[in-house]
Amino acid sequence: MKSIVAKALFNSYSYSEYRKLVTDLLSEGKSTGDQQSESLTHYTSLNEARMNRLEKTIKISEDAISQLQNLEHHYIWLVISEGWCGDAAQILPIINKMANESNKKVDLRIVLRDQNDELMSQYLTNGGRAIPKVIVICKEAGIVRADWGPRPKEAAELIINYKKEFGVLDDKIKTDLQLWYLADKGLSVQRELMQIMENIKYNRL
Repeated sequence: MKSIVAKALFNSYSYSEYRKLVTDLLSEGKSTGDQQSESLTHYTSLNEARMNRLEKTIKISEDAISQLQNLEHHYIWLVISEGWCGDAAQILPIINKMANESNKKVDLRIVLRDQNDELMSQYLTNGGRAIPKVIVICKEAGIVRADWGPRPKEAAELIINYKKEFGVLDDKIKTDLQLWYLADKGLSVQRELMQIMENIKYNRL
């Protein structure tokens, strides 16, 4: 497990490198990942616009900033993502801003799901390769302390309940999910990640 994480980190991107990679591929009419299609490229283009907006509008709460700046140890947040993933587009700008507020206590690194099969297989959600996944690594100890994802609990429940009622995940639930993210303003991601960091502090994980 340790070697799998180390290998992924060696091939990881900074946030700015990840953004540039996705933008450069889009300019060629491509998306990240093993599969290429017009729909994936279309989703990637939508996500670019979302991320550009969120980078300007997302605010980190004072409580989260205080917690981040008072972390006792240094951490890596290793995120499994792809450019076409709508949840990743909503969540990555938040995580990046949180890392930037941490006084260098948190280093954000990003890897692509389809290029890291071994890593992804360790962090499946109900047997599926759902992303994004945030893997919390203690730098000093070099060990994984926790993981989170692929979306906040309330958003996950929205998806689960819709599928129970209608049996499919169609365009309507995708729109509803994006509206949920818009209304939430990134607060659920902040709360849940900081609860994980608090649990690590008191060895509750």
